[in-house]
Amino acid sequence: MPLEMPPSVLGARVAALNERYRHHSATAVLERALHDPEVGNLALVSSFGAESVVLLHLVSVVAPGTPVIFIDTQMLFPETLEYQRELAQRLNLTDLRTIRADRRDTDFADPDGTLHQFDADACCLLRKVVPLERALGGFDGWITGRKRFQSGTRAALAFFENEEDRRIKVNPLAHWGREDLEDYIVNNRLPRHPLVAKGYPSIGCAPCTSPVREGEDPRAGRWRGAKKDECGIHFIDGRVVRGPLPQQDDRKENAA
Repeated sequence: MPLEMPPSVLGARVAALNERYRHHSATAVLERALHDPEVGNLALVSSFGAESVVLLHLVSVVAPGTPVIFIDTQMLFPETLEYQRELAQRLNLTDLRTIRADRRDTDFADPDGTLHQFDADACCLLRKVVPLERALGGFDGWITGRKRFQSGTRAALAFFENEEDRRIKVNPLAHWGREDLEDYIVNNRLPRHPLVAKGYPSIGCAPCTSPVREGEDPRAGRWRGAKKDECGIHFIDGRVVRGPLPQQDDRKENAA
């Protein structure tokens, strides 16, 4: 069961964790988060994307058996699905939980699979945000692989975050750079996502991800041409956004 924690207590705890571990390594932060009963019950949320293997490997070493949540949007590259199966076996991920949008929601909101073409935010809400919110219902917090260098919205990313006064979000790799990730992958002989070699340094859903040209930002291939650089499980319009999709009856009333 999740810990019952008043917002003021959660905020103070996150601040204390950041103060204590601001000069510590990713491994120390991860160990603290996974083994401290005051932090609560955590899951790792992984896209099994270009850099995901680093955090997945760290977790498999520090705390084998940690729940790993994988959001299958049903629009992922086949290479991502194959990579997910490969890493699950290679790293012995014994509690891998694949989640998807409710079929009733997709049938109603995106029956022909084209929602991403005219409203990418709504598609991400439907296929990522809402399923993840449901999956995190039994946890006190979650672990992400976000890093400061990835985008401007992440430039001040802390190790621990207070997520809407409800959960703790843990970012062990917040201070890592590209060189750190590369060194870790090479030194531990970890397999790479097959699309990395084809020019995809950041990998999301197939319809909304394109190769990145030399000199471009690593996330330039995500939602190319749109004013969007986060999928919504972290930020929309500069803030964390989560919540249920409008129910079918509500939508009908609003349209009337």
